[in-house]
Amino acid sequence: AGLDGLVGEHLAGRRVTMIADETVAALYRRGQLGDSSPAEGRWDGVTLTFPPGERSKTRETWSRLTDELLRLGFGRDSGIVALGGGVAGDLAGFVAATYMRGVPYVQVPTTLLAMLDASVGGKTGVDTAEGKNLIGAFHPPAAVLADPAVLATLPEREYRSGLAEAVKHGLIADREYFEWIEREAGRLVARDAAALRHLVRRSVEIKAAVVSEDEREGGRRAILNAGHTVAHAIEGATEYRVPHGEAVALGLVAEAALAAGLGLATPEPGARVVALLERLGLPTRVPEPVAADRLIAAMGSDKKNRGREIRFALPREIGAMGSGPDWTTEAGEASIRAALDAIS
Repeated sequence: AGLDGLVGEHLAGRRVTMIADETVAALYRRGQLGDSSPAEGRWDGVTLTFPPGERSKTRETWSRLTDELLRLGFGRDSGIVALGGGVAGDLAGFVAATYMRGVPYVQVPTTLLAMLDASVGGKTGVDTAEGKNLIGAFHPPAAVLADPAVLATLPEREYRSGLAEAVKHGLIADREYFEWIEREAGRLVARDAAALRHLVRRSVEIKAAVVSEDEREGGRRAILNAGHTVAHAIEGATEYRVPHGEAVALGLVAEAALAAGLGLATPEPGARVVALLERLGLPTRVPEPVAADRLIAAMGSDKKNRGREIRFALPREIGAMGSGPDWTTEAGEASIRAALDAIS
């Protein structure tokens, strides 16, 4: 279908603006993004850009983008194309959710992480000094164009980052898929086209199935947060020097250790997660010293918490999560410290 077809179908008759980071916008203009690149001169909409990286995912950037749309005279008949990785999707999605009380948008993820995770589920938002995604809205896209051919231009570290979310999907919901990743790790690292297509399809199916049961995160959707309580704390404590996918890998290791420490799981899931992440070239130990106190303090403002309790979505075994009343488990400070030892 390509981007033109998608915009024509889902944003027909609207005045469309594309929001992308500067790097992706340049690749797009040069026609280096597979199916998502324009046919000759077909994209005649406005493009608004921001500096690449998580540090741009702020209220300040949101404010600048919305001011720019107002200055250009965009009205309620606007449409937005979110082109790029998770930051572009969250940011452009939040612009779409709030501009004129909400306009439709289309997600065009260009990283593996965004294809598997950020572009499905309708969560949008920005970070603050207090933590990640604390200001945001649920605003599902009208459509998502995920083209694995785009991933050919993705830097190695970013590509591998995306594989961490796929491991998470297998761990939380599908033992067979987890075992498929174990078998195909070599082909996935080599970016084999057929293996990648299956990976994107299956991960999106798993995430979509969980989200459709619980769109606004009142129950089972919390399992998608596996690894993320620790991951968000690591990202914050290292000022995003550890990118999201690597932080998720570390979070999965620490939280599997926590599940074992609390008697919720045997040590087997954790050992298999570590072995698989290592084969995929992902870290299983934090690459720089970070004080446990700092990580625990950061976990204190996680969205899953209730009052002062720090809560985690924990695996019971490969393919199944601890269910509890809201699919999360409370852990005390001593247990959390012991689990963080597994990654330090």
